[in-house]
Amino acid sequence: MLRSVLPLGFIAASRFFGLFIILPVLSLYALELDGANEFLAGLTIGVYAVTQMIFQVPFGSLSDRFGRKFMIFIGLIIFIIGSLICALATDIYVMLLGRLLQGCGAVGAVATAMISDLISEDKRSKAMAMMGGMIGIAFAISMVLSPLLSREFGLSSLFYLSIIITIFSIFLLFSIVPKEPKIHHHEPKAPLINLLKQKDLAIMNLTNLMQKMVMSCAFVAIPIVLVKSLGYDSNNLWIVYLISMIFGFLAMGMAGFLGDAKGHSKKLLLIGVVLFIASFIGFGVANSSLIFIISVVIFFIGFNIHEPIMQSCASKFAKSNQRGSALGIFNSFGYLGSFLGGAVGGYLLHSYSIATLAVVLGILLIIWLIILLNLSDPRVFKIIHLPNADLSKLENVDGVVDRYYQNNQNIIKFNSTIISRDEIIAILGVSDEKL
Repeated sequence: MLRSVLPLGFIAASRFFGLFIILPVLSLYALELDGANEFLAGLTIGVYAVTQMIFQVPFGSLSDRFGRKFMIFIGLIIFIIGSLICALATDIYVMLLGRLLQGCGAVGAVATAMISDLISEDKRSKAMAMMGGMIGIAFAISMVLSPLLSREFGLSSLFYLSIIITIFSIFLLFSIVPKEPKIHHHEPKAPLINLLKQKDLAIMNLTNLMQKMVMSCAFVAIPIVLVKSLGYDSNNLWIVYLISMIFGFLAMGMAGFLGDAKGHSKKLLLIGVVLFIASFIGFGVANSSLIFIISVVIFFIGFNIHEPIMQSCASKFAKSNQRGSALGIFNSFGYLGSFLGGAVGGYLLHSYSIATLAVVLGILLIIWLIILLNLSDPRVFKIIHLPNADLSKLENVDGVVDRYYQNNQNIIKFNSTIISRDEIIAILGVSDEKL
């Protein structure tokens, strides 16, 4: 499992690293570019997500047809070109162009789908948690490196570092990542519109949108409010992020342990939202840098609780024959949230105040919390592995979520609140001796 998960997890984490390392300082340094203002600075954070949002589903769908490795390679090359344009930018509009192009390399869903293809269903939660953990580690490292490197070597150094890491990711892709397995699907493909209508996938899509939106809003607000409104020394921003990441890293470890392995994923998602609400209340009322920094720490604890479990939760609700498409939609909603957070956060800060931003997000977060209560508990989904069985007998059986053939095994996913393992075995007519 490690041979598959670690390189693909690194590739996914490296893409997020390229996004994360820019976020803590981009809104501040972008103001120094020709033609910049707070709104355009916020847009440079969010505009990356526009093309990510547009291309996630096409990349996921094309990977279902032409292969995961090929589409990951194409996406990484596009990201390198966009990063180079950003590194050379001297005005805000060239930076916006580079950020748009960076986002065209939408490989996040493809990498996640490939992990799902390579890892058996019973071990997939652990694999997704590992990938989520690697993304969380990338997040933590980038938060500390970002203000230090940009202060010493300028904003362009962050883009050059992303290019180097992406080139290494291409090397891993073709030297270490195993060949893609062949999977025979028994379930017919549903139209994309059906993926949008599926209740649990829709709630997870909304969850990804909201989580990424508040992240972008926070990264627009944190450096601008701390430095420009509360008089905090910009050279010490790295200390704020380091403290936040220490607490966030501890929270991520707890979430990884208590998530899928212990069956508490839904509870952790709800706790994360409550912490987001608390953090933005703090942002809105803070009259000193100390109160604001405490709110930043609370925010990162909530964010890191979500990171190790979100991809895993989403993959549990996606069928095997449309995993690339479903996760593409999931990631598209996340990047839509990143765009909205950057654009709306920048606009509200530029036109109103941090208090207004906090009130608007507080209302949206409460609505999100209520909707999230209706998510099915991921732990109700169970797996059966059978060497020999006629899976056509399970067609249209209520509670059977997915059925496919992979690695000489028939695999059945079912909702244990609707149908039991024994009932499925009885329908298939398989004796216990053959299991």
